[in-house]
Amino acid sequence: MTERNKVALVTGASRGIGASIALRLAKDGFTVVVNYAGNKSAAEQVVTRITEAGGQAIAHQADVSDANAVRAMFDQVENVFGSIDVLVNNAGIMDLQPLAKADEQHVDRQIDINLKGTINTLREASTRLNHGGRVINFSTSVVGLKLENYGVYAATKAAVETLTAIMAKEMRGKEITVNVIAPGPTATDLFLKGKSDELIERMAKMNPLERLGTPEDIAAVVSMLASTDSGWINGQVIRANGGVI
Repeated sequence: MTERNKVALVTGASRGIGASIALRLAKDGFTVVVNYAGNKSAAEQVVTRITEAGGQAIAHQADVSDANAVRAMFDQVENVFGSIDVLVNNAGIMDLQPLAKADEQHVDRQIDINLKGTINTLREASTRLNHGGRVINFSTSVVGLKLENYGVYAATKAAVETLTAIMAKEMRGKEITVNVIAPGPTATDLFLKGKSDELIERMAKMNPLERLGTPEDIAAVVSMLASTDSGWINGQVIRANGGVI
């Protein structure tokens, strides 16, 4: 599969799942915009890996919770490459607290990045994406599992699932598909942080494949949804979780 001469913008692509997505889409032939919030060095390393493998990529700093920064990012990508074909809304944070301890900062930060950040990029993509483009959002399988301590995080992602279904309908006539991936437990720094080895092992055994997902597992699903072959998949939640739910 190759998607030569197409441009993919991946938010939160300096590390973890986002970096794997950027690398995979570059391998598929996309020119990749590696968005990052603060870790310039990590983003540039992803760009270097892509270019050394013969691909094309640039890094762009933008806080997705800032509507003006998102608008400027789309402007720059269009100035450099002409247009955008694929938006991958990977940027997000996960801060686990029971609701009783969910203070204003805990709530606001996750809403700002996970929900408002997605709204900001979707608003730009809705009028700027090329005809036949792809939007790939990110949720979580916790929306279905409903695990303790994930309340605010899962709530922001449930909202993203609703946004996905609505935007898919609003893109009528443009052949732009809008889907959302809901990973299960995946071995990233975001997931592993603050968890005991015992808890990680228990969560790995929850699905019938008895392992954690990998960033590459999720990137493979993005690759499929970004391809021209995925044109009949639209408005869907893809639970990439090894069968945990």
